[in-house]
Amino acid sequence: QVQLVESGGGPVQAGGSLRLSCAVSGTRFSINDMVWYLQAPGKQRELVARGTGIGATNYADSVKGRFTISRDNVKKTLYLQMNRLKPEDTGVYYCNAIILTDTWRDYWGQGTQVTVSS
Repeated sequence: QVQLVESGGGPVQAGGSLRLSCAVSGTRFSINDMVWYLQAPGKQRELVARGTGIGATNYADSVKGRFTISRDNVKKTLYLQMNRLKPEDTGVYYCNAIILTDTWRDYWGQGTQVTVSS
């Protein structure tokens, strides 16, 4: 059974920083792309940053230059370093991964709340 567990969210003032983590647990699996999504209040879930299985990254325009996605393949953990946070970065951040067990499929974490106050 593969599980994704996010952590690191919380309240922060505008201009501050947070680092989110997403730990993948389970047995006998391989991870391809890992992605952070944001669901802001009243909005649809949107991609924030992607880290591919071959090390490429891409970001939403709104976070370029402020957020950095990284992954530790030994620890099977995805990170999102968020700097110069803005109130519009507020919402629930979800970790998503494409994982191979007996077949490739999407897995989601439970989400972690980030609240940026002005």
